[in-house]
Amino acid sequence: MSLPLDGKGALFQQLARALKSEILDGRYPAGSRLPATRALATTLGISRNTVLTAYELLCAEQLASARPGTGTHVTDATVAGAPKSVRKSIAPQSRYSARARQLGPKALAAGNSDVRLNFQGGSPLVRPELFASWRRKQVAAAPRVGSRYPPSGGVLALRRAIADYLHRRRGVVCGPEDVLIVGGTQQALTLVARVVVDEGQSVVIEEPHYQYARHALQAHGARVVGVPVDGCGLVTDELPSRPPRLIYTTPSHQFPLGVVMSLERRIELLSYAAKHQCWVFEDDYDGEFHYDRRPLAALRSLDLADRVIYAGSFSKTLFPGLRLGFIVSPQGLRSDLNLAKDLDDQGCSAIEQIALAAFLENRQYEKHLRKSLVELRRRRQALLNGLSRHLSDHLEVAPSYGGMHVVAWFHRLSYNKFERLLVRAAELGLGLYPIHPMYQSRPPKPGLLLGFAGLTASQVTDGLAVLASCINEINDSH
Repeated sequence: MSLPLDGKGALFQQLARALKSEILDGRYPAGSRLPATRALATTLGISRNTVLTAYELLCAEQLASARPGTGTHVTDATVAGAPKSVRKSIAPQSRYSARARQLGPKALAAGNSDVRLNFQGGSPLVRPELFASWRRKQVAAAPRVGSRYPPSGGVLALRRAIADYLHRRRGVVCGPEDVLIVGGTQQALTLVARVVVDEGQSVVIEEPHYQYARHALQAHGARVVGVPVDGCGLVTDELPSRPPRLIYTTPSHQFPLGVVMSLERRIELLSYAAKHQCWVFEDDYDGEFHYDRRPLAALRSLDLADRVIYAGSFSKTLFPGLRLGFIVSPQGLRSDLNLAKDLDDQGCSAIEQIALAAFLENRQYEKHLRKSLVELRRRRQALLNGLSRHLSDHLEVAPSYGGMHVVAWFHRLSYNKFERLLVRAAELGLGLYPIHPMYQSRPPKPGLLLGFAGLTASQVTDGLAVLASCINEINDSH
């Protein structure tokens, strides 16, 4: 007989799974005898003990029973009409699944691991010395965890440290009771959507926008409305006359264009939210990184009507694998958001929270930010210098004063040639990322989102040389 083994785990486990599949598919009917252990071992070229152990596992799962003197038989319980085959694809089983299946690909989802020089936006600067410090913090945190579940809203020490940091650095006045620890900004947004938005209700996002935010809202069932962004941020005059339930915005460093929302626009947005009793989700994803000017305080710092839900993350400032972020909740939403978090996952890892609290309390986090900013400024300058020196005939760099990426627009390249450029660049080991997937309607000319944090200054220079070569090659072709 032929029994395909899947190669996963111990040999007896593989054999038990293969026999289970045969039984459930009806090839061994209820009451039938399984092959003798010696015969099966000889046929498969394995030891008899392996077969005996596999049969014992089937008996423990009540798929078979050993009968003295007559061998091992399939039990009657398998008569219950197990399906003969599993369908590879089925219709969506919920409205959420149906909506999620309609979402397009995410331009910055995973990046290309095969490329040597990767200008992926969203990849942060990760300093090697950070991990040595982080390991020490985790070791010290482990004995302090205790045997119980952590508070679902977050460890108190971390909530206190974040409240103190936000007061000093971002102008956000809040107490630890206002801070909710989450698994990053994405979870923050999905929890907020559950608490304040019903299916079919409208949510405003910036245009262009962060794709993961739009996809999360669309999967939730919200009716997403794009409002344009200009050099001063969200165009508040374009906010809908029929107010939405929620407005998603990145005022400190608009993603992806990089502009900073002006003070006038911030006041207009807050007045609109207060007048129409809608909520504002402030995504302060990398507000710490500004190069040519002091960053404005967070939008939440101006909010007198308590309509701003402020969200931050440590993915860009420390490393993405940490998966910790926070919400500063308006008082009216605090209990609902805490309950939603509790029902979602009962809390984030206590070890990581305690380690991060210590990192914040002794100001190591701020020291790390200062060092990171020095290196990011060096990499950013290498990118701007290279674009100006070698690619100014082809690309126009959009003004930007912070963050970890810049946007560059092609002067004359067609979208057809642009697609060929992306393919050719990947062939040469260069990772390029278009900006048009972040628009609901494609802009008239193609552009690139050029992330520089994941490359050294010399790698940035090398990457731009490859980009210039690719552009010349595409332009010279017919």
